[in-house]
Amino acid sequence: MIKPIVIAVCALIVLAVALYAMHIGSIDKTNPTIVTFAEPMHVIGIEINTSDREIYKDVGRAAAIFNEAKSQNPIPNLKHPWERVFISKDYDEGAQTFKYIVGDVVTQCDMIPEGFSYYEIPAITYAVFTIKPKSRIAWGVTMGRMKRYIYTQWLPQSGYRASEMLNDFELHDDRSLGKKPEISLFVALK
Repeated sequence: MIKPIVIAVCALIVLAVALYAMHIGSIDKTNPTIVTFAEPMHVIGIEINTSDREIYKDVGRAAAIFNEAKSQNPIPNLKHPWERVFISKDYDEGAQTFKYIVGDVVTQCDMIPEGFSYYEIPAITYAVFTIKPKSRIAWGVTMGRMKRYIYTQWLPQSGYRASEMLNDFELHDDRSLGKKPEISLFVALK
């Protein structure tokens, strides 16, 4: 006779798998759109150092730091409609660390408010992937799975190489706010 504890554990495993599929689902492995920026994108934001292991908790911390600084020192010349970027750059494969930047896209940068820095997303070629998590709580896991796919499978087979200028950036705009959120992930190429 099967013990009730075994049945309960099996039921929890089935429930966990079902919730995972419901809230996260599979990643979209369709080919990206390849775009080349004619001009750089201007960003005012903040920067933190993080790692592959810590990024899931550091995203929220970086966004909180950015939002707090922005509430005290508004950013001028915001692009309309609004766009916020989350940039990953200077990845160190050995240490698995990188710089993570949260910022707003601006039309021009004639003044940098206190507590912020200026960043430029270069006018180079990017592979643009659309990320569509099944729910807002699945952003981090979906993004991690997509980046793993891009850097370990898609990029090595694409005929492109990763740029040393910048790793990638997420572009958040009105599409990221709805019930079926989506963002664009730009992977820098050369």
